[in-house]
Amino acid sequence: MWRISSLWKPAVVNQRNKKSATIPILNVFDIYGRNFLFAWLGFLVCFLSWFGVPPLMTKMIKRDLKLTAVDIANNNICGLSATLLGRFVMGPVCDRYGPRWGMISILLIGAIPTAFMPLVNNVSGLHAIRFFISILGSSFVCCAQYVNAFFDNNIIGTANAVAAGWGNSGAGIAFFVMPAIASALLNNDGYSLHKAWSLSFVIGPFLILLFVAFLLLFFGQDCPMGKWSRRSDILGVNQNNTLIKTVSLSKHGKVLSITASAVGVTGVDDPAAANKILVNKDSNDEKKYLNDEAQDSEENDVDIEDLISKDEIIRDPTFWDVAKISFAPRTLLCALPYLTTFGTELAVESILSALYEQHEKLWPMKKAGDWASMMGLLNVVTRPLGGFISDILYHHFKSTKAKKFWMLFCGVVQGIFLIWIGFRPHLSIAGLITALSFMALFMEMANGANFAVVPFINKAHTGLISGSTGAFGNAGGIFFSLVFRFTIVNGKNNYFRGFWIIGICSIVVNLAVCLIPIREERPKKIRTEMSCA
Repeated sequence: MWRISSLWKPAVVNQRNKKSATIPILNVFDIYGRNFLFAWLGFLVCFLSWFGVPPLMTKMIKRDLKLTAVDIANNNICGLSATLLGRFVMGPVCDRYGPRWGMISILLIGAIPTAFMPLVNNVSGLHAIRFFISILGSSFVCCAQYVNAFFDNNIIGTANAVAAGWGNSGAGIAFFVMPAIASALLNNDGYSLHKAWSLSFVIGPFLILLFVAFLLLFFGQDCPMGKWSRRSDILGVNQNNTLIKTVSLSKHGKVLSITASAVGVTGVDDPAAANKILVNKDSNDEKKYLNDEAQDSEENDVDIEDLISKDEIIRDPTFWDVAKISFAPRTLLCALPYLTTFGTELAVESILSALYEQHEKLWPMKKAGDWASMMGLLNVVTRPLGGFISDILYHHFKSTKAKKFWMLFCGVVQGIFLIWIGFRPHLSIAGLITALSFMALFMEMANGANFAVVPFINKAHTGLISGSTGAFGNAGGIFFSLVFRFTIVNGKNNYFRGFWIIGICSIVVNLAVCLIPIREERPKKIRTEMSCA
């Protein structure tokens, strides 16, 4: 049962896989709490730079570079393109080299085009620089894999959703921070319009990206056992840290014997002595624990060895793994709904400030940006809520099907709100903001619920599943940005037409994937211990 004290107390660790069953968010001295911080913080600062352009577009960049409505729409698409490729690539990279090094690489690579923003002086340069900055969006895959490496099944939905929700809020923070920096440079320091908006990227996102990258480099950890190359050491260990190699079962799934290899036994150099320790001292405890797990399973042919290790060790993906898994039906069960939910979020956040300025022509840039930031900032609460509810349903119904249908329900309700907003173009500004807030509630809960399902799709390649799902979400952002692009009539966007088109797509896709079965898995009992900070 969740307790508020778990937010600051040392992590409660599952002895079987060394993953945490709690989230010590406020305890940075605990390795689980500290690396949880790095997961969402790295993601947040990447989004700060990635979404830095839209808040400045209408009143500053558009005026400085003399952009048309078509130029702005095309630029929003450029700002999503590299992330599509980056997320596909970062999935296998995180599986092979670990999410910490993946995150550090993305932070440093993305900092380069961010620093080059002052060199932009025409629309082509703006398209190019936003394309390269958008590689920062693939940090989401690193964030998800980082969390999966440190947290156990009982809490993974909440952990993923909180990390992603807090990281996603970087998009909302950008709508506050970027106009504030640019306005200060323009009004207080006497910089020209061009220097004010372009230097704001160097003073803000560039320096922050470098700072967080060095934090991860010096204070981060790859996995609970240290280096990523040692990740397989944590699976199937007994109290002496001896890796279980084989488990013999009866035809009813009862553990008959345990054979161990002499791996990681502290203070024991002789393999025979190590095996003797396991057999004589711990085998009865292990048998009892494994038999309890076997009895909890609904299947008659329990494979305890897979349950202990094979199912949870993250493996180096081959080219065939990438090709086979990326578009497998179970992968699409998460990827297609994410296309409609996160894709909608990306597309709507790109145009939201412009929508408010078009709706309320007297609003200054900062006011429109402040209100537009609300959608991104809602992620602090809404996305974690989606994952938290998913975990509660999982434990209540003892089935991953509950997670699946909660995710799809949120996606369908999002679509209903989008259609309603699309056919109400004459809403007052208060009504429009309220309607968009309710839509965002279900949209962002769906995103959190989605990545509460992702870890159950293929545990040997969670990075690959995260990357594929994230890439589909980005593809949705490009597709729905094209919808807004082609609703331009006589140089003016008809954003409301775009809303109801996206709403119909959301409902159709989420209902269609109901037919894809999910891998059935019930919650298991775990043995825990308090971690040492």
